[in-house]
Amino acid sequence: MRADRLVATLLLMQARGRVTAAELADELEVSTATARRDLEALSAAGVPVYPQPGRGGGWSLVGGARTDLSGLTAAEAQALFLVAGPAAAVAPEVKSALRKLVRALPGTFRADAQAAAQAVVVDTAAWGADSRDRPALVTLLQEAVVRQQRVQLTYAKRGAAATERVVDPWGLVDKDGIWYLVAGTPDGRRTFRLDRIEGASLSNVKASRPDDFELAEAWESIVTVVERKRAETKAVLVLPTRFLDIFQHQHGRHCTVVETAGDQARVELTAPRPLDIARNVAGWGGLVTVESPASVKEHLAAIGAELVSRYPRAAPAGPAES
Repeated sequence: MRADRLVATLLLMQARGRVTAAELADELEVSTATARRDLEALSAAGVPVYPQPGRGGGWSLVGGARTDLSGLTAAEAQALFLVAGPAAAVAPEVKSALRKLVRALPGTFRADAQAAAQAVVVDTAAWGADSRDRPALVTLLQEAVVRQQRVQLTYAKRGAAATERVVDPWGLVDKDGIWYLVAGTPDGRRTFRLDRIEGASLSNVKASRPDDFELAEAWESIVTVVERKRAETKAVLVLPTRFLDIFQHQHGRHCTVVETAGDQARVELTAPRPLDIARNVAGWGGLVTVESPASVKEHLAAIGAELVSRYPRAAPAGPAES
């Protein structure tokens, strides 16, 4: 990962004022030739880095120039390593980058930064379940996003046959273990679930992306639209107050408490369709009463009739013969 080396190089130069290629190579665990090429690349790119020949020479930043990262406060350094730390547990290249970056931080920041990097562990496996591995496509699509290369996808929408798509990759989002690609298409911005991508390949065509595109903002707007669709049906339910916490935990932000009175609670539950709400509450049996709408009641009645038909109650046994 050359990018992390270049950042670490700038931070080291800021902290020490002057470094030699040999010192840099030792710190970053690369060859002296690689360190020298990195320094020359920074200089060629317009960063104010220049060599000082002769005894006691080395490389310096003109006028002690500062980079954005070199101006980190102690709190910002801790925040950076808190975010990156969990990723280091599963990505060796992130662990390597953190090790190099922490060496380049001012000495007073290092202990807290190291502690922050080890403060959080992300375990994606539920108790008794297999871990959710990162899809293999993530690496390929990350490369496409970074290099701004168009991608050809074979994509199957739910309930439809797979089709070929050519998209401009703009960013990737991990939503609770499900990965999404946010991309530009001839029809505008679209979102693709990676588990529905049957194939992907990079093209040699440069991808385009709006200059003002921000992935976090785009994802927030996508979530808003999805949540609005998921809340098109509203039902009012009554259930025992003692089960309210469990019911809320089960349905999350789609459940809103309207009022509680004694041992009864009235809640509003949202979902895309009346059938979805009926399916969600059917397992609660007689503990939940649907007040409205009538469409949810009708679906519950249909579910109940279907269950009774499939699982009829056995006839009671007659008296034993003497």
